[in-house]
This record gives sequence, structure tokens and C-alpha cells, in this order.
Amino acid sequence: MALRLPPSDRLGPWLLHSLASRLVLLTLVFLAVPILIYDQFRRADEVSQSLLLQSAQQQGELIARALEPELARADRASLPRIGQALNRFVDHRTGLKLLVRPRAISGGDGFFYVGAAPAVTTYDLDYERHHLLEQGVLERLGERCAWNAPLALRVPRRSGDVEVLTSITPINTTFGCWALVTSHSTAGYLASSVGRPYWATASVQAAAFIYIGMAALVLAVLTGVWHSLRRFRDLAREIVNGDAGQSSFAAGNTVPELSGVAEDFDRLVETLRSSADTLRRAAEDNAHAFKTPIAVIRQSTEPLRRTLPPEDTRCRRALAMIEASIDKLDGLVSFARRMDETAADTLAPPRRRIDLSGLVERMTGSYAGLLADRSLRLDTRIAPGLVVRAGEEMLETVVENLVENAVSFSPDRGAVSVRLTRKDGFALLVVEDEGPGVDPGNLPRIFERYFSNREPGRGLPADAKASGTAGATHFGIGLWIVRRHVEAVGGRIKAENRETGGFRMTVALPLAT
Repeated sequence: MALRLPPSDRLGPWLLHSLASRLVLLTLVFLAVPILIYDQFRRADEVSQSLLLQSAQQQGELIARALEPELARADRASLPRIGQALNRFVDHRTGLKLLVRPRAISGGDGFFYVGAAPAVTTYDLDYERHHLLEQGVLERLGERCAWNAPLALRVPRRSGDVEVLTSITPINTTFGCWALVTSHSTAGYLASSVGRPYWATASVQAAAFIYIGMAALVLAVLTGVWHSLRRFRDLAREIVNGDAGQSSFAAGNTVPELSGVAEDFDRLVETLRSSADTLRRAAEDNAHAFKTPIAVIRQSTEPLRRTLPPEDTRCRRALAMIEASIDKLDGLVSFARRMDETAADTLAPPRRRIDLSGLVERMTGSYAGLLADRSLRLDTRIAPGLVVRAGEEMLETVVENLVENAVSFSPDRGAVSVRLTRKDGFALLVVEDEGPGVDPGNLPRIFERYFSNREPGRGLPADAKASGTAGATHFGIGLWIVRRHVEAVGGRIKAENRETGGFRMTVALPLAT
């Protein structure tokens, strides 16, 4: 799921507090820190390796100088005995091998071993000589019988062990060019980076393994929390859209530490649903309880009206006041019921798939009689197939209020326009009239509760007045209810005066996916 970024003016605080941005920052830190540390330790290891090789080179140089008098007297007949002289200079840490290239021979291929201490198999000597030839060491040594750099080569043995060649010291005599190879096989040399990349050392690999494990654990914890939060968000959207079924936050949680939060979310959702159901039942029960005595009182006044003599104006005026009060009380009951139902829909709005195109077309067609009485013309343009997630009664209330407002404020023989189009993932419902519009000073207040500029009963049919619709609208809650319904399903509403005269209401509802 793609990461949704906030508007540019809130991007800074979002980056500062966002879990996703912190996760990205932590990942960058985990990548940068080992690179910096590795570079520093590699440089320190290079210094240590240089000192170690210089020490080995100096050791080989001293041994070569000690052997030089004996090598200067050597000839072909004494070669088998010269190798035995190496035993005086070896210990448990150092190994020596002696190569010679007679003066009559040139090139690196002319070197051959004449001795080794401790003793080494012929196979290992041949392999080591081949390795030195491959690296070009004997070739460079044979050019002038000189060498001025430490040697750092790892040579495996047939036994499976590894030996580190640390220096090769040339000795030039009348017989030819001698080469004394110093080697070490101790743990200090084998565990170091001599003869191999620094990253290949056991300590670096162990540190890298531990670091990667630690980084993976931290990132796994954060990504686990992030994925759990995303599952919570997805479930919340399913609950809002009415697709959750019996799913719960606790059932979808995989992080034990978030189980308490998930259970609290479940209780909160259940409380909201229960509160909404309670409000709807209370609104229905209260309306029914009040409507019954109001209907009885209204019916009881009919015999009184028929029996009162026409000349008894005082009693007829009192009866008219009683009937007007009954009408107002009936409107108050309808008003209270609609307020409770709106509060319930705000707490837990229904989110079923509703064919908004069909609903708007059906409802606009039902105003034919009212429009004919006022000589009004209805212009409709409805795009087909626009589906939104909401409650059908909520949408009917929205369309009813907007169209009745436009009809009631339109002049006779005027026009009312209803358009339903698609734009940027929203269904746009636009209702326009040719009425007087709204005072610009009152325009920001028209969606406030109890605010109304309507003349009571203007432009509404008699059955609407009798049902309490006129009274409820007169209380100034019609557009307030419209806004609450629209915002409860994720939409928005806008009111404006038309430049050519009249009024325009625009409702944007998100299309169902």
C-alpha cells in the first residue's frame, strides 16, 4: 500500500513524528554506521598489518645476513648441506625456505628449493613455487636479485593447514641469486588480515553477523508494529465501509504488546455501534410516544370546530391557536427525531454500496407535481453508474434538502438544475437555482444549526407541512443535517452564490472502490 503524504505545509511535522520516516532514518543509520566504522577499523588494521610485515621482513633480513657468509662459499656440491643450516634459525612461530637460481639461468622459472625448516613435502614446495610464480614474485626477484617490499601471501597446504608467507629476502652471490622465504602459521598471523581482504577476517565477519542480526531484529520490531498499525487502519476502513463482518482488531493483531490497544479499539467500535443503535431506537420510540397524543388531540379538535357557532369568534380563535400549537409541537417532535437520527448516523454511519445515479434520478422525478404547481423547470444531467458508500436514507435526506431548498427559493417559472458528474474519484452533485441567493455575510453560517433565512412554508406542499418537514426545516437544521451526513461518509459540501444570480450547492462524495 502506498504511503500517503500530507500537504506540503505539514510535511515537516509529519517527517518529524511519522513512524515511516523514523523507520527510513533508522535504516539509513544502520547502513551508514558500519561503513564508517569499517573504514576506520580497516585503516587501523592496515597500520597494524604494515608493522607486522615490517617486523617479519626485518626478521628475514637478519636471518639472511647471518646465512650470507655460508651462502657466499656455496657451490653445487654443497647445496644439500646448506638447507640444514636453516634449522638454527627456526622456532615454533617461524618457518624458513631457501631457493636458488644459478647464475647461468635467468628468469623466475630458474628458482628451485634447496631446503626448508621445518621440513615440507615436495608437493607443498611445488605448489608454493607455482603460487609465487603466479603472483610474479619470483619474476620480479629474478630481474636484479633484489626485493624491497614485504610479502603477504596465504598458501594452503596439502594437510589442510594454511601458511602465511611474510617476507622474501634476496642474497646475491657468485653462485647465483638466493631467496630466503620467511613464513608463519601461528594463530596471530592466520587470524589477521595479512594476505586477504580485511572483511574476510573472522572478527569482522563475526561483528558483521552480530550487527546484521541486531539491525534485522530492530527493523523487524518496527516493521511488525508498522504492519500491525496498517492492519488496524485497513480494518478500520472495512468497518467504516461496512465490509468488516465479524472481524475485530484483536483477531487481526500479531504483536502481543498491542493486544490491549486492539481490545480497546474493539470496545470503542462496539460502544459506538451500540450508542448509535440506542439513539435510533430512542428517536423512534420518543417520536411514536409523542405522535400518538398529538394525533389524538388533533382529531379531538375536529368535532369542536364543527360544533362551534360561526359567531363565537373567541372560541374559534382559541381553537386556531390550539391547532397552530399542535402543528408546532408536531414539528418539534420531527425536529428532535431528526436530530437524534443524525447524531446516530454520525457515530456509526451506514456504508452500503448505493447507486447514487439511480437514487438522484428517482428522487428528482418525484418532484414533477411540485414543479408543475410552481411552473418551474427542472434541468437534470446525471452521469450513470456512480456508486458511493453510504446509507440510502442519508443520501435521500441530502438530495431532498438540497432540491427542496432550490425549489422553495426559486421564483415562479424559474429553473432548477441538478447535475451529477464524476471528477477525480468523487461523485459531484450540483444543485442550482435562480433565487435571491444568500447574503455574503451569512454565507459562512448557513450550515450552522438553527440558522435559517427561510420564510416558513415557502414553496412547500401542504403534505410536507403536515408531516413536519416544513417545521423541521424552519428550525434551521436542514443544511446542518446535510453537512453532517456528507462529512460522515467522507465527503464535503460547498455553498456559493452564482455570478449570474441564484445559488449553488456542491456535494462531493468519494466513489466506492
